[in-house]
Amino acid sequence: MSNPLTDWQPAVLPSGSTLQGRFIRLEKLDVAHHGDDLWAALQGPDPKLWDYLPYGPFAERGLFDAWLKGQAAGSDPMFYTVLDKATGRAEGILSLMSIVPEHGRIEIGHVAFGAPMQRTPKSTEAVYLLAKLAFALGNRRLEWKCNNDNARSRQAAERLGFTFEGVFRQHMIVKGRNRDTAWYSITDAQWPHVHAAFEAWLADANQTAQGQLKTLSELRAG
Repeated sequence: MSNPLTDWQPAVLPSGSTLQGRFIRLEKLDVAHHGDDLWAALQGPDPKLWDYLPYGPFAERGLFDAWLKGQAAGSDPMFYTVLDKATGRAEGILSLMSIVPEHGRIEIGHVAFGAPMQRTPKSTEAVYLLAKLAFALGNRRLEWKCNNDNARSRQAAERLGFTFEGVFRQHMIVKGRNRDTAWYSITDAQWPHVHAAFEAWLADANQTAQGQLKTLSELRAG
């Protein structure tokens, strides 16, 4: 038997307004303002950065800028640039995508973080800020999808509090290869608990020069 929703209203579309965090801020992708930094950050030494994305790596700056301009012009996916608050430099991108307001469904995807962001609080906070926005807009479900072979993305989803839902076999063909897609989600019922863990993890009391005192998993379990 179906479970009727009382007073359900469709979610609000994201506007692309700037989101402020402790370590980073998210700005809507702007090639003129962010292009130089993103070229430097994303063409760096990480050979796996582009492996599971449907585009890249870009051999020439012109191709990269053309791709950025195409993404900046769209609203789904809506791309955000991650800027380090201390330096003002752009260090990565990610997006809100698969936006279905009538069902309250939205996804975080197209994640590409340069070396200065990886394994730092900045990468966690970037996802947190978009997750927080997603639920503030009235969404019931936040999704994370990745190639089932992409161990880094699967580990990130689980660390960040997404629940594994299963694998869509032979879901896509990406760069001439089969992609089985792993699906993860956070629902609005789960979000208060996940949100509290994010806040505790990012708090001054948990951040030290040597790293974090407690992991996100420990904080969600506590």
